[in-house]
Amino acid sequence: MTRLRIDVEYLTDTLRKLLETPSPTGYTDSIVRWVSAELERLGLDVELTRRGAIRAIRPGKEKRGARAIVSHVDTLGAQVKFLKDNGRLALVPIGNWSARFAEGARATVFTEKGTYRGTILPLKASGHTFNEEIDAHPIGWEYVEMRVDALARSTPDLARLGIDVGDIIAIDPLPEFLDNGFIVSRHLDNKAGVAVMLAALKAMQQEKVKTPVDIHWLFTIAEEVGVGASSVLKHEVASMITVDNGTTAPGQNSNEFGVTISMADQTGPFDYHLTKKLVDLCRSNEILFQKDVFRYYRSDSASAIEAGADVRTALITFGVDASHGYERIHVHALRSLSELITAYAASTVAIKRDFEETGSPKGFTKQPVSKAQQTLSPNVRASQLDLEKKRRAAKEPEPAK
Repeated sequence: MTRLRIDVEYLTDTLRKLLETPSPTGYTDSIVRWVSAELERLGLDVELTRRGAIRAIRPGKEKRGARAIVSHVDTLGAQVKFLKDNGRLALVPIGNWSARFAEGARATVFTEKGTYRGTILPLKASGHTFNEEIDAHPIGWEYVEMRVDALARSTPDLARLGIDVGDIIAIDPLPEFLDNGFIVSRHLDNKAGVAVMLAALKAMQQEKVKTPVDIHWLFTIAEEVGVGASSVLKHEVASMITVDNGTTAPGQNSNEFGVTISMADQTGPFDYHLTKKLVDLCRSNEILFQKDVFRYYRSDSASAIEAGADVRTALITFGVDASHGYERIHVHALRSLSELITAYAASTVAIKRDFEETGSPKGFTKQPVSKAQQTLSPNVRASQLDLEKKRRAAKEPEPAK
């Protein structure tokens, strides 16, 4: 089956709605409910894990050897470290992001008594007071604080408002959807990945696409803190494709246009055969793509493997500039990713041995071996044996290894 036509208006409208729903890691109930309702509207039954990871299975011809597609609904955020004597809040980050990007951010703190708005500011925020010191002030989470937009001039004032240590803070995304297709916002990682998956599912439902195996549509709730897909996979799943962001920066090959296929991240190479299949699908369906390697990056795929899941994994991404800051992407990449997902979901199963969790060596996969290596290997082994015989005959000691 060739790629399907993607409803780009639906994709971008969905992304807008996702960005409007705050979901820092640890405070994801609202976004879980929203995504679950949308999956049900698209015709799938939804089941949630105890903590709220989402699984929706679109039936195929076979349950065995199922394919999973996963993205995460949680985003970066912050948490109250302690209540300060000046009536402001000391913070720690949720996820790995720089306090440089926190400075000046508008935010919401969620308390047991309700929500409060506020601004994250450097400790020396006023040029009229600190003059040139505002530019010499160090950068770091210990050098910022949250000013709450309520009467709070002391620790008791904050306590009276109901603000407490551990309260979670959502950072405003401030999205802009430009006419030229660029989208600028915080939290495109990974609200854009979620929108991509939903747009692909919508296209498949409209075209009544039949797939050779079940497709598990998964949405995790704690990827930004390294947990991700550690506890959402079923044993039937043989392969999993993660949809997330690729970093466009000097020294990287990612692009804000087309699909960026990750060949490896900091946890090592992705599955050779699954990654090659995705590359071949891009070529046969004329989907623009490029490959990249990420050195300081991990995703839902890593958490699944580390949790013990024996599945083939791959990572497909939309290029994002300034990841974990004010991010920028292009709708072309989002559409391309959705197209690739539709082509992959309907593609034939090449490794049917994967229908079972274990099996004999018969039917196991093969990776290319160079002809030179195939030709030389027997000769090399023969020469090594000949040398060993000569050493034994001469009673020479083995060389140090």
